[in-house]
Amino acid sequence: MLHGGKPRSADVVGDRSASWQRTAWMARSVAGRAHDGGASVWVLRYGARGWNGGADRVADARWALDEVRIAHGHAPVILLGHSMGARVAVHAADDPSVVGVVGLAPWWHDSDPVHTLAGRSLVAAHGRRDRLTSFAGTRRFVERARPVAAHAELVDMGPLGHYMVKGAGAWDDVAVESSLRLLTPAG
Repeated sequence: MLHGGKPRSADVVGDRSASWQRTAWMARSVAGRAHDGGASVWVLRYGARGWNGGADRVADARWALDEVRIAHGHAPVILLGHSMGARVAVHAADDPSVVGVVGLAPWWHDSDPVHTLAGRSLVAAHGRRDRLTSFAGTRRFVERARPVAAHAELVDMGPLGHYMVKGAGAWDDVAVESSLRLLTPAG
């Protein structure tokens, strides 16, 4: 799981970071169902809060993927990211262990790559009351990914916003159900 962040910040991701707390909270909430489905849940804490051009956050994700391989061999991996975490996920999705990306209220730009999703699955969930990231931008990204991804879908979270506090259960459900579905061979 990849938490959100800020466009620019060199600040350390501390325990008081709201994005870190929400992702850790979601991880605890979905861990039982994930384990029942045969999956492990890992949460990455970035080296800094900001995207800052992306290279360092993507390197953080690639380091975590190496750690997962050390622990689990070449088990299939779903990158589940919220906001900036979804952006990190699509940049790191070309890793050989990654079979899919689940983006929650993703912060995607038109310049973000879709070629990294070639042969992989993508589920993007976005609420229409999100005032920080764009539902329309997420729709455009999913449309761009369709020609290269094995599967790409947009889940409309209706009147929910960015922080995944209101409707937390619905966000948790789409996170774990989408991830487990993408881990199955027919996913």
